[in-house]
Amino acid sequence: MAPALMRLVLALAVVSCCAAGQPGGRVDLWPMPASVTRGARTLYVARDLRLSTAGTGYKDGKAILADAFRRMVAVIQLDHAINGSYHGLPVLAGVNVAVRSPDDELKFGVDESYKLTVPATGNPIYARIEAQTVFGALHALETFSQLCYFDFVLGVTGLHWAPWTIVDKPRFPYRGLLIDTARHYLPVPVIISVIDSMVYSKLNVLHWHIVDEQSFPLEIPSYPKLSNGAYSYSEKYTINDAIHIVQYAEKRGVNVLAEIDVPGHAGSWGVGYPSLWPSATCQQPLDVSNDFTFKVIDGILSDFSKVFKFKFVHLGGDEVDTSCWTTTPRIKSWVGSTWYE
Repeated sequence: MAPALMRLVLALAVVSCCAAGQPGGRVDLWPMPASVTRGARTLYVARDLRLSTAGTGYKDGKAILADAFRRMVAVIQLDHAINGSYHGLPVLAGVNVAVRSPDDELKFGVDESYKLTVPATGNPIYARIEAQTVFGALHALETFSQLCYFDFVLGVTGLHWAPWTIVDKPRFPYRGLLIDTARHYLPVPVIISVIDSMVYSKLNVLHWHIVDEQSFPLEIPSYPKLSNGAYSYSEKYTINDAIHIVQYAEKRGVNVLAEIDVPGHAGSWGVGYPSLWPSATCQQPLDVSNDFTFKVIDGILSDFSKVFKFKFVHLGGDEVDTSCWTTTPRIKSWVGSTWYE
């Protein structure tokens, strides 16, 4: 499902980009900004479009902005050979980005607002982005990319309807997409591609449903046998894989929300540690009468805290069928018979 979803989101982004770039067409930016005004002049984007950070208080020590700018240029050029002549054309020479806050730590609720202006005249002509944080600037670069198109007649990148003034901020602080690697293992490059597709639509939370009854694909250093519950030896994620995914997402303004499902949907846990099951024939929910169960949960959460920096973690809690508890004497005794009378 994820590759198909990724293609859908990418297609929507490309469609909106093309629509925004067509003369006389609608302003189909994706998602539609809060405020948009435009003019009527066509500019042509310089082959060596420059990034200027004059007037910013942001040092870009992690290269979040510089890397995003390079990605944006690659998107608007679409791997075409930009070999046309700019002689006599009004050229957009670069983009000036002014970020007010020096903080580049991605937090839930961070200010993601921005203002993007593209003047119709100037010497040289520079688009300008103003944002409180670098994460707002990332959204502005994405919007800028959607204003551009490749002119097949001239062989250069164009931008219609200057001057533009776009003011935007998200309506919702949580804008998520869920992937489920417990039921369908996704190789790391596929997850990376999903994150890339989320950026096109300004989504900011990857809900990673890692573990469920079908499989336990993530290696947990505190309890390494848990990943014996993976579909196969090769369908696993190392802790370093998870760190890579989180860091890759954070540089693109995407938080990663990790989910393990407890105490139900946990049949895969007992493949490596059978004492987590109520019994060999009745394998879930987890055996809540066993202190070891809570030690394992504590170990998972402790290891998670070293990898996943988002302020939330998802613990499932749904569809807890207590039949195994009622039919296992030691658990029924521990819970208390009054629950079932």
